[in-house]
Amino acid sequence: MTRFDRFIDTFFKPEVMQQYWPDIVSGLFVTCQIAILVIVSGISLGLALAILRSYGFKVINLPIVIFVDLLRALPPLVLILILYFGLPNLGINLSGFLVLWMVLTLVLAAFAEEIFWAGILSVPEGQWQAARSTGLGRFQTLIYVVIPQAVRMTVAPLTNRTIAITKNTALGMVIGVPELLNQATTAQSFAANATPLMMATIAYLILFIPVVYAGRRLEKAYAWRRH
Repeated sequence: MTRFDRFIDTFFKPEVMQQYWPDIVSGLFVTCQIAILVIVSGISLGLALAILRSYGFKVINLPIVIFVDLLRALPPLVLILILYFGLPNLGINLSGFLVLWMVLTLVLAAFAEEIFWAGILSVPEGQWQAARSTGLGRFQTLIYVVIPQAVRMTVAPLTNRTIAITKNTALGMVIGVPELLNQATTAQSFAANATPLMMATIAYLILFIPVVYAGRRLEKAYAWRRH
């Protein structure tokens, strides 16, 4: 057997691919589910927190700042393990899927809040004053004038952070969520072959390359034009 044949037998063994591709597809479907839920809920929560923070109430801002700092400082894996293994001691039993979604949503919301907040602060004060002078209230000014400009300026960092956090769906493996990496490592252990891991690698590329491409298109579409 040549080196090339050994390589194919190790990473692209046809019999293993045929046997375990349904498991890989199943894991990819679960990963897609979690990723979509995390993106929608995390960005929405982050934007809501940034809007609340813009009102400047200390009783609201302090908990938001503490929440953001803690979630940005703690590794997601630590939070996943605490919730999954700690909450049952309090009589709260959550599925691995729910725990993974909650943790990644909160982490993404923390980063998204800071990104949106920076975008809100970058909008010139004159924009606020001009909008208020037309009779718009503070909330209307935020929604119709400030937020559209802030979102446009935050597309690039928000896209990058979103992609980085959604790739953490692989952490579901440690709590038994049947996502892509979990299915691949399980198949690898049964097959005693690295082919399932290579299949998972290809599946991740199929999943995230379009996301990265879409992120670049968004960055170009919403970038400020320079003259």
